[in-house]
Amino acid sequence: IEAEVERRKQLIHQSVERKAIILKSYKRKHPEVYLLQESFLAPEFLEIVRYCRSPDAHLHGLLCYIESFSDKRIYRLPVFTEEFCQAFVDELENFEQSDMPKGRPNTMNNYGVLLNELGMDETFITPLREKYLQPITALLYPDLGGTCLDSHRAFVVKYSLHEDLDLSSHYDNAEVTLNVSLGKDFTEGNLYFGDFNQDPSPVPKYVEVEHVGAQGLLHRGGQIHGALPIASGERWNLIIWMRSSAIRNQLCPMCNKKPELVEAEGFGDGFTETLEDDVPETVNLCSLW
Repeated sequence: IEAEVERRKQLIHQSVERKAIILKSYKRKHPEVYLLQESFLAPEFLEIVRYCRSPDAHLHGLLCYIESFSDKRIYRLPVFTEEFCQAFVDELENFEQSDMPKGRPNTMNNYGVLLNELGMDETFITPLREKYLQPITALLYPDLGGTCLDSHRAFVVKYSLHEDLDLSSHYDNAEVTLNVSLGKDFTEGNLYFGDFNQDPSPVPKYVEVEHVGAQGLLHRGGQIHGALPIASGERWNLIIWMRSSAIRNQLCPMCNKKPELVEAEGFGDGFTETLEDDVPETVNLCSLW
């Protein structure tokens, strides 16, 4: 355990070093995909966002635009155009085949790309979260900080027959997760969803949801889920763990304890430190006697 704790402490420093090397030396194949443009987004997705921004928008109205699965608050919606997905995957494969240093997306996936190291956080993921996803999550997940998702961790994972085939049951270090299927051609490999991590049942009931190209699944980060094995081909998925400091500052979603913070570069794990100006004044009762 001590060795793993020490390893994790070094992750942020190693990531900063890799990002600097990539920024200096990596030759981008499709530089246009690094800057978010509305032309990358599916027309149906833009229509959903327009509705959510309207003053009379409400949850039941939004559910007319998107697919809902069971009572687990899992939703599927179009996100990107197929043309963008093809260009994005081509860029990711170009990076993967380069001699650039690469970090693991997380402790469970061995193949994929950390998008902050690739230089996509500020110009792509942040505006996607703030401008387009937050109006949607505000209606779907207001109890999970859907109106104030102020940070994220974004990465791409790859599944293929000779690498990672599937992903076992887990829950995310996030309040809300977006999982978009970017392609390529694959069969099977559906996602499955069980209980919310705080509400285990003796006999979990799993819901299976098909991955559809260029479409995304929105779900609560704490929802137990996994990916079944693909049977053929190769699949790339964009994963965005969206976090609300207002929620997680009260209770860490991974250990269910009051967080004890250490400084981190960038978004860290999405926690923020309460500024002294925000701390309520206290009164020394002894001095009043």
